[in-house]
Amino acid sequence: MAFPSTAARNLIGIAALLLTSLPAMAQSNAQADAHKFDPVAAFAPFDMHQAVNVYRSSNGLPGPEYWQNRADYQIHASLNADAKVPSLKGSEVITYTNKSPDKLAELWLQLDQNRYRAGSRGAYAAGKPQGGTTDGYVLDSVEIEQGGSFVPAKTLVSDTRLRVTLPSLLAAKGGQIKLRISWHFDIPGAWGGRMAWGMAKDGPVYNLAQWYPRMAVYDDIRGWDTLPYLAQEFYLEYGNFDYYVTAPSDMIIAGSGALMNPQDVLTATQRKRLAEAHDSNATVFIIKRSEIGKASSRPKQGGTLTWHFHMNDTRDVAFAASKTFAWDAARINLPDGKSALAQSVYPAESAGDAAWGRSTQYLKDSVENFSRRWFTYPWPNAINVAGIASGMEYPGIVFDGINDRGKALFWITAHEIGHSWFPMIVGFDERRNAWMDEGFNTFIDTYESDDFNHGEYGPKRDSEYAPGGGNPVDEILPVIEDPNAPVLLTRADSIIEKYRHPVTYFKSALGLRLLREEILGPDRFDPAFRRFIAAWAFKHPQPADFFRAMDSGAGEDLSWWWRGWYANNWTLDLGVDAITPVDGHRAKGTAITVGSYDKLVMPATLRVNFADGTHEDMSLPVESWIRNRDTKVFVPAGSTVLSAEVDPDHKLPDRDRSNNLLVATAS
Repeated sequence: MAFPSTAARNLIGIAALLLTSLPAMAQSNAQADAHKFDPVAAFAPFDMHQAVNVYRSSNGLPGPEYWQNRADYQIHASLNADAKVPSLKGSEVITYTNKSPDKLAELWLQLDQNRYRAGSRGAYAAGKPQGGTTDGYVLDSVEIEQGGSFVPAKTLVSDTRLRVTLPSLLAAKGGQIKLRISWHFDIPGAWGGRMAWGMAKDGPVYNLAQWYPRMAVYDDIRGWDTLPYLAQEFYLEYGNFDYYVTAPSDMIIAGSGALMNPQDVLTATQRKRLAEAHDSNATVFIIKRSEIGKASSRPKQGGTLTWHFHMNDTRDVAFAASKTFAWDAARINLPDGKSALAQSVYPAESAGDAAWGRSTQYLKDSVENFSRRWFTYPWPNAINVAGIASGMEYPGIVFDGINDRGKALFWITAHEIGHSWFPMIVGFDERRNAWMDEGFNTFIDTYESDDFNHGEYGPKRDSEYAPGGGNPVDEILPVIEDPNAPVLLTRADSIIEKYRHPVTYFKSALGLRLLREEILGPDRFDPAFRRFIAAWAFKHPQPADFFRAMDSGAGEDLSWWWRGWYANNWTLDLGVDAITPVDGHRAKGTAITVGSYDKLVMPATLRVNFADGTHEDMSLPVESWIRNRDTKVFVPAGSTVLSAEVDPDHKLPDRDRSNNLLVATAS
């Protein structure tokens, strides 16, 4: 999730970090001679804080008895767009399957709309005045199926949670129950954030998310995971969704999943154009800008139409509705001859090749790239919506800004649809571990920025990653040297806005870039990372599962990396200490001493420059410092060493580069 409208604020936040960190940086430099590096601490075993068992294996993959509960939904909703305060009402039947080894006495659901109530926990956690309030969910009825009919359930609402007490225990290992819930709520205005409604030039746009009561997760880590919704995103069960949205007939609805009844809601011309788009690598208009709002663009005048969508193997669905939408689409080419459809809907003012006219191509390329590199996109559609709730992701559909254009539109499109992989396919717990979904996604975005149209928008340098436009390993330094900056293994709700992008996005993504490019190399990183994604697709991995999967899959004990970069904000300082004859005799060769001055340690390149104009690059493994603060590299006799430099290509986050290069003294 990203908010491009706050990009300037994020840049200011980074600038503030740079300024406020200067004293800390000066202090760190003054203490450089203190040699803070401790091999015993750096290379100690890393406590994963999660036991290995039959559910989660030592190799970081699901264990032989891994289980996961399931929630399947059938939802009917109606959008009331005529009232002064628009509203949504609906009813749903949830088929909940308990695959756990535990009998369940109650069920817990998430009522995210209650975040907008006055006095909600999220309102107090925000630490600022609410932009507006609603009554949240009004639950008209909550029923449980018993004996083939639905009967009223005993319930308790606690902030954004709903507890349903069961009349009898729900059986373990396959017990199933159905809930039927009817509800309605007023839709928040533009202040709603991740879901809202507001005005485009020609009419309102509705971004509908968190729009139905959703099952909380019951897992093998905590049982019922009932963290309240404080606006730090989601943790959800997987299942199949069948949903129907009734809206005024002049509206276009874009929704997660496949549109099941195009014959009811589209004209013959639009259906023909959609078919063409399925076979076209070029963008095809379904509704042209000139056709927006015209009677001929709708199959029915007046009244309402009901749009039917279906989506399998998903943890959520969302939709957008407006009478102001232009609509275009193109084929997504997936591995093994598969395909999907990239689609964009946007108001007239967003059109044009400098803006949303390229959205579908950005979307198409991103999905193809992520599928080729990491894991094949599993759903029939990928949709980009220009609307009010800008910079937010849901399975198969993302909400971006009406005014986004150029590189900003490309970067946010790639980022938001990249969330299809993290956390929509790989079901991370965003409320606890935002660094996993945001950081992992930003990581894969960096390669898409490099790849798209021969680097048209590369490298990625935005509010999410190296916002100053410079070398990421330099820009991260004021973040990790800030004594107030949280570590990556911090609960998402605890990270204030000042650090949200610098830590959760930037530091996490850079950690993966360093792991791939400088520590493991792509040949070891990529297979391990792909195996982790495939094994945990549509499941719920925890941080320890990722750490173990990379250790085992890449064949490397990375305890020192997980501790230094993830559990702490440790900094790196390598330097060339000395260039001397071996045992004082030039005839025996030259010894080059490379020291580690700070708590973080990393493998590094040492470049040795010779008098004949040549040089040799030596790869120093991390174990070079496993016993001592410094290590010696020996150059055989016969070559005259002029200088030596550690990290000559400036690839490591070395906090003090003044000691990286040493020129040999004349003998």
